[in-house]
Amino acid sequence: MPAIVGIVQVNSVSSSGVFHIGDVYRVSPISSAKTFSGAGSFNTGEQLYVYNRRSNTNTYDSDQFDQNITGNV
Repeated sequence: MPAIVGIVQVNSVSSSGVFHIGDVYRVSPISSAKTFSGAGSFNTGEQLYVYNRRSNTNTYDSDQFDQNITGNV
């Protein structure tokens, strides 16, 4: 059944994001990312107190391929 959509305002869509309205057959974004961060780095809020006496982030990655996206088209 087709979708009937009114006014839509899109402020931004990231380079690897997907935006669709209504019926869709296939949504397949193609991107990959690897993020390294230390303890307490993604915390958000007001009056936040994070105490990390000793913190280190292990960025060693022994495998060669993590997210293969070559066949996803």
